Amino acid sequence: MDHSHHIHLLATGGTIAGKGKAGKTSGYEAGSLPPDSLLETLPPLPSSIHLTVEQICSIDSNEVDDQLWLTLVRRINELSQTDIDGFVITHGTDTMDETAYFLNLTVKTEKPVILTGAMRPSTAASADGPLNLYQAIHLADKPEASGKGVLVCFCDSIYSGRDVQKINTYKTDAFNEQDLSCLGYMRDEECYFMNESLAIHTTASCFDVSRLDRLPRVDILFFYAGAPADALDYHASKAQGLVIAGTGSGNYSPEWKNKISELAARRIPVVRASRIGHGIVSRDIHFEGSENCFPAYTLPPQKARILLSLALTVTDSYEEMEKLFRTY
Repeated sequence: MDHSHHIHLLATGGTIAGKGKAGKTSGYEAGSLPPDSLLETLPPLPSSIHLTVEQICSIDSNEVDDQLWLTLVRRINELSQTDIDGFVITHGTDTMDETAYFLNLTVKTEKPVILTGAMRPSTAASADGPLNLYQAIHLADKPEASGKGVLVCFCDSIYSGRDVQKINTYKTDAFNEQDLSCLGYMRDEECYFMNESLAIHTTASCFDVSRLDRLPRVDILFFYAGAPADALDYHASKAQGLVIAGTGSGNYSPEWKNKISELAARRIPVVRASRIGHGIVSRDIHFEGSENCFPAYTLPPQKARILLSLALTVTDSYEEMEKLFRTY
């Protein structure tokens, strides 16, 4: 009887598949190498792991868009109905936190789904991609990784798709969960879980994108000293919802507050997030002042954008939208 576990690798490109001048960590082209070339750099996998590979795309993760997300989630949901036991996605680091959160909200499986990548291209001295990929494959094979939502495996650490953020521009230890640290650690092939996210995810999520061909447009506006309020008018004319990357605990000027209140009549929801990397944005009537405005709580702007976009697919009630932000 075959007791091997089937792990399926979905490759999207990124720095982990980058190629440049020998030894250099910069000036490379992301997504240059096929996944087979990445696998050649790994130690032999145990016979208990049966690995299959699929190239979804070969791009820099700054080219990731809603269409790729919809392709990925549909492919995972389709394959999760087969004998595949776990999934690994190779992905560029720049938008990995966004993809991980979107999948965390939309995949309909409790099987492990692990994202990984690299900060150094495959041709760099001490490239970090091989160990990250090796550990991600082993994490996808572990029963302990089931039911915990979409995970990121990076630099010996395990992160939740809900809370992971990129926090360094070039160091190999480029991710954390801000105030929340990580879920656990990888040591070679072994995983050690110590925490898990309490936010609803995957099979318990209310979001179903199986019939969508696009997501509602939500724009992010960065508030800064002297920022003109007419920027809100421009983006409200293009998007179905707005996220403010505000100062401090999601703050902005009285002019912005007044403009946000005017947008209530146009049925434009506005989420108060923060440009600060730590803490929580909670209810504050001094900055909200109208029913269409509510806080992002612990989501950073780029993840608040994803949740608001998905929220717009299930409700037009501001009250229900805020409830989703407290839930997910």
